[in-house]
This record gives sequence, structure tokens and C-alpha cells, in this order.
Amino acid sequence: MPEDDSSTPHATEIPDKRRSWLDRIGSMLSGEPSTRDDLVELLRDVQADGLIAADTLKMMEGALTVSELSVGDVMIPRSQMVMLSADENFIDLMKHVVESGHSRFPVHGDDKDEILGVLLAKDLLRGVVADNGPGTIHELLRPAVLIPESKRLDVLLREFRQSRNHMAIVIDEYGGVAGLLTIEDVLEQIVGEIDDEHDDAEDPGALIAAQADGQYVVDALTPIDDFNERFGADFDDDEYDTIGGLVTAAIGHLPEAGEELSLGRFGFRVARADARRLHALLVSIRGDDGG
Repeated sequence: MPEDDSSTPHATEIPDKRRSWLDRIGSMLSGEPSTRDDLVELLRDVQADGLIAADTLKMMEGALTVSELSVGDVMIPRSQMVMLSADENFIDLMKHVVESGHSRFPVHGDDKDEILGVLLAKDLLRGVVADNGPGTIHELLRPAVLIPESKRLDVLLREFRQSRNHMAIVIDEYGGVAGLLTIEDVLEQIVGEIDDEHDDAEDPGALIAAQADGQYVVDALTPIDDFNERFGADFDDDEYDTIGGLVTAAIGHLPEAGEELSLGRFGFRVARADARRLHALLVSIRGDDGG
């Protein structure tokens, strides 16, 4: 008579802990649960069980978030855009390109809301060095992609991939330029910050952080209203929403780390900036402790 092997574990037996999330996957495939929160909770359980890495979980959550964001949520605002004028000569355009470090530039006509096209740095270089090259910058421009602020990020990412475009100009409800967005900006929502060799590490601290020397590190995206309230200032927020936009406009170009500016009793020094945007300012206050 064969021995009773009921006490011997079967090879296919699944530990209770793993069975729980497998059961949940099965229930999801059968139609429930059906909410995003349930899916995120499931993915976090899977990561806690060691089946996926923390970085993988972060990218999955980022991919889910992209479907809920619009272009207006993550675009580079107009105040921090580097735009070129079609009226400038080739040498001046080359200087702007070298100073900014960008590879693509919106080109405007008499008005900054009149986008004529996009200039690639490599096209400009070819135009400058070519024998019998183009007479004007217009001949080097590529068509600009114009999109509304309300466009969903996941839709834009798909369009970027299909068209092989890397930049889109964001237009507001009145037809004016509101900002721009690159494929890198969209991908950063999924994989996190994509640093290049010129980027400084970001401090994930508060928007306004007091320093031991009495100065303050202020995130460039701090709303002007918040800055005014914190320091008793009265900067106008009719044209710019953030303190970084205000400072960029006052300097007149996308500033580099170390550039300084005085506005009233406030001294601003660019603490962190890269080729795409201003990140943080070091603020000193004359005749006031800022408290």
C-alpha cells in the first residue's frame, strides 16, 4: 500500500504571503478592483515582497501619474524659456546658443508670441560654416509643434515618439506662448530627474530655507505671493507667478549660477541653474532679518 504523503508539502504550494498578492492580481484581471489606488497599492505590496526593485516601482508609479497630468502641469514657463529673434545675425545667434547650452530654440518674429519655427543648434552651425550658406535664419527653421496647455502628457509622449519631435510650444487660450515642453521633461515624470554633466544636485528641502548666515535659499518655483508673505515684500505677480520668473525677467536672460541681482531691499544670487531652467536663489535682505 502506498505511503500516505499528505504531510509532505507539494512543490506547487504557494506561501501565504505570496498567495495574497497573486490572488489580488487574479481579482484585478477578473475585473476588480478597478481603481488606480488599488493598482498602486498592489504594486507597492509586490515591491515590499522583493519581486520588483524600488526604482522599478517608482517608474511604474510615474507612468501612472503621467496619464493624470496635463502639459500645463509640467511645462517650462514662458519666463524661463530661451527664445531667439529671427532678426538677429548669425554671430549673435551663435553666442546665445553657446551661452544657453540648449540644442533646440523657438524662434520668434517681431512679437514673442509669433513663433516662426524651431532652430536646431546643429543646423545653425552648418549654416554658419557652409559655403554660400543660407542668407537668413528663416531658411534653417524647422516647423514648430504648437500644443494647448490642456493636452495630456501621455498623449504628448506618444506624439513625440511617432513624429520624432523633441520640443513643443505650449499655447494659452488666447493664442499666446505660455511655455514649452521637451520630451525630456515628460520622461522625467516617469524616471525622475535626468541630470547631465552640468546639473547640480537638487536639495529636496523646503521652498524657503533659512541659512546660518542669515540668508535664505529659495526655490525658484516659489509663488510670488508666498515670497511676499514670508518676507513682507510687495512684488507684483500680475505678469509672473514665481520668484524665479520674476528674477529671470529682471536679469533679461536665463541666468547662470553665480549671477546677482538687486530688487529693492532684496539681493538675489543664483544658487542653482542648468541649461534649461533656474532652480534656486540665495536671498539676502538688507536692513531686515526676514523673519
